[in-house]
Amino acid sequence: MFIHTFAFRWKPGVTAEQKQRAIAAIRDLQGKIPGLLETWVGENISPRSQGYELGGVMKFANRTALDSYGAHPVHQALLEWLVPLIEPIEVDFES
Repeated sequence: MFIHTFAFRWKPGVTAEQKQRAIAAIRDLQGKIPGLLETWVGENISPRSQGYELGGVMKFANRTALDSYGAHPVHQALLEWLVPLIEPIEVDFES
């Protein structure tokens, strides 16, 4: 099992609607990416957030599924409009 975690700082000017669209789009990846078993995403409520306002976790069946996720067309379509809005950090590990 492999875990993909991420957190986003929003760039200036990102609207509440864009933030909600991102959450919905990330949740919508479930069932469209082979080997993506579970997805959790939401607003970061930690007082230690260091400006990261959104966080998420994805569970993948294996390393191959995790590695394939990055280039998957559905993920790439999300990144096209999301990347200009965020300053991301990611951590991936085997569980």
